[in-house]
Amino acid sequence: MMESPREVREALEAQMLSPQASFSTRTKGREFDEAECEIRTCYQRDIDRVIYCNTFRRLKDKTQVFLRPEGDHYRTRLTHTLEVSRISRTVARGLQLNEDLTEAIALAHDFGHTPFGHAGERALHEILKDEGGFKHNEQSLRIIERIERSGNGLNLTFETKDGVLCHTGEKKPETMEGYVVRIADRIAYVNHDLDDAIRAGIIDEKDIPEEFLLALGKKHGERVNTLVLDLINESKNTGVITLSPSLADVLGRFRDYMYDNVYLNIKAKSEESKVYGIVSELFNFYHDTPDELPDDYKRVAKQDGLKRAVSDYVSGMTDKYAVHVYERLFIPEAWQVR
Repeated sequence: MMESPREVREALEAQMLSPQASFSTRTKGREFDEAECEIRTCYQRDIDRVIYCNTFRRLKDKTQVFLRPEGDHYRTRLTHTLEVSRISRTVARGLQLNEDLTEAIALAHDFGHTPFGHAGERALHEILKDEGGFKHNEQSLRIIERIERSGNGLNLTFETKDGVLCHTGEKKPETMEGYVVRIADRIAYVNHDLDDAIRAGIIDEKDIPEEFLLALGKKHGERVNTLVLDLINESKNTGVITLSPSLADVLGRFRDYMYDNVYLNIKAKSEESKVYGIVSELFNFYHDTPDELPDDYKRVAKQDGLKRAVSDYVSGMTDKYAVHVYERLFIPEAWQVR
């Protein structure tokens, strides 16, 4: 009997991948068992489910760093996700890990981000502090398991969900591919956020400390390339996913520089106080009038409580939609003269 395209791919994995890689045939499986696809491996199916879902599409209108920037070339949460995906796949290929699993994790890793970036996340964390707070990585997993597909979830593999949950925070991934995404995320955002900060006039190129330019490169592409090559070479030598000690130190200090000069910059963050008002007002409105929630979130309220359901709904909004709803609810419409 002729092998299916999936079986051919699985056989290729056995020949090409490192013993440390996550093989499709050795997955811990899905929460709900499904018949195998004849064409795609389990991780390739995860990629498709992520890309075709509503949450992925909404990433295009969610803030990366700069709130509602005027300009076509600033990163959004979607373009950040795509950059993480490409860096992750390059590293996975260099280390002979499973590129499909790496891509699936990378594409879904920021599903749980709120409107208005980390400012929105901080607002919801404060609102929900008595319920354990709000963390975007935990919300990403919640979306995958309980929110998407009208509550049926995406039924992704254990390895993809683990990588998404553990891309940040204290809990470490169980797969090498999850570790790749964890580091690729930092490589991507530190570098492209600097690029956007220069574009926005928050930082002048001449103000970038010389030590970073000498260690990593003078241009965005050079800096990413330096870190990616170092990550591949160091991980090959050590058997764990890691940067060399010297570049790990440089990247850490580079990240600190970005926090001091961009992420906490008064000019860049001058509008963030308004985010707290918008997010809290929206939360309070739907908490006080739960009948206004969409039906899917009324179901969540019955299962997990009203606060969590409202948090799910508000956190899932795009920047644009959150502002639209806020204006509809709280801003008087202009009187139309006839």
